[in-house]
Amino acid sequence: MPSDAGLPEVYVQPGESRLVHGGARLLTVLGSCVGVTFWSPEWEVGALCHPMLPACPGARALATESGRRYVDFTIRDLARQLDGLGVPRRETVVKLFGGADVLVVDPGATRPTVGRMNGEAAVRVLAEEGFAVTASSLGGRRGLHLEFNTATGEVRVRRLHAAPMPGHHERPQRRSHDEAKNSRFDCR
Repeated sequence: MPSDAGLPEVYVQPGESRLVHGGARLLTVLGSCVGVTFWSPEWEVGALCHPMLPACPGARALATESGRRYVDFTIRDLARQLDGLGVPRRETVVKLFGGADVLVVDPGATRPTVGRMNGEAAVRVLAEEGFAVTASSLGGRRGLHLEFNTATGEVRVRRLHAAPMPGHHERPQRRSHDEAKNSRFDCR
């Protein structure tokens, strides 16, 4: 029997975060956004945030729910919530995902993409807040589907199909069952 059988499912939308006590399956789909999981087995707490942009523009957003759209705000907000529960940051298992370049980018562009800026902001803010990242899958050109089991700390990641580049015509390739099965990986 799977370890997540019977757990309630909670879908975390872009710009949202969820902190739960006990077991649940927190689900989301990422593209250029990042997803950060926080887990404490001792305190039986898990959280997932899904921010969309790297940096909060000002104090007005900090006072509203819209602050959760930003990597820096939402990580610091969850850190404060975990502190309020007494969960030690050094004992919190943190995993980081997403930040892909899923939109068409000019190959000659010198400006970093939103996905890259989101990933860099998450790494920086997590370090500033005293969290160590234990597993990570950042960048690439394909989105991710995440399933976070807050009872076990397991994060299942499935890569989504990439959209073809304009002007690039690629014939679909048939994948064997083993290849399809191996396109998914688990982070424990």
